[in-house]
Amino acid sequence: MDLVLLCVFLPLVTVAWGQYGDYDYGPYNYGDNDEWVNVYRQGFNFQCPHGQVIVAVRSVFSKKEGSDRLWNYACMPAAQSLGEPTECWWEEINRAGTEWYQTCSNNGLVAGFQSQYFPSVLDREWQFYCCRYSRRCPYSCWLTTEYPGHYGEDMDMMMYSYDHYIRGATTTFSAVDRFAFHLCHWKFKKKKISSFSISFKQC
Repeated sequence: MDLVLLCVFLPLVTVAWGQYGDYDYGPYNYGDNDEWVNVYRQGFNFQCPHGQVIVAVRSVFSKKEGSDRLWNYACMPAAQSLGEPTECWWEEINRAGTEWYQTCSNNGLVAGFQSQYFPSVLDREWQFYCCRYSRRCPYSCWLTTEYPGHYGEDMDMMMYSYDHYIRGATTTFSAVDRFAFHLCHWKFKKKKISSFSISFKQC
């Protein structure tokens, strides 16, 4: 009997731990009823609520709709250790039909996207909405593998822990449909005064 109860409750405990553990973002909420933020060949502007950052990107591709994609994003509150966002801004536009690589300036985190579609080049221009947080600075940054894995596939890029954040992305026009995301760990910025250290200095 005890073995039967263990088999019943162990999966439930595992799911609960995954949802409520200290370092798990999930489950994701892609907005109201999981609707897309755009329609094919149209522009869009998506911003996370104040104090939240992008933690997941989902997209589906259609060649017949001008090799365009539908997009959706999930936001979650930034870790309390980051403090409150001190400023937010739109970065410069990444032009359609060109290769680009961009990270948020001023140590910002990606909290939104703006995009316009251009039928002449079957591509989109992109602009990041970035927010700077007062207590931490980026380090140990890296690029993810490309999303999606192959041209024309669906995309589902998810962040799984609070120890790293999206700071930017890159793509190439030879593979318009694929993106690599720029991720960074974040740590306290310290300033030495004699033999002491003071945390929470801005980057």
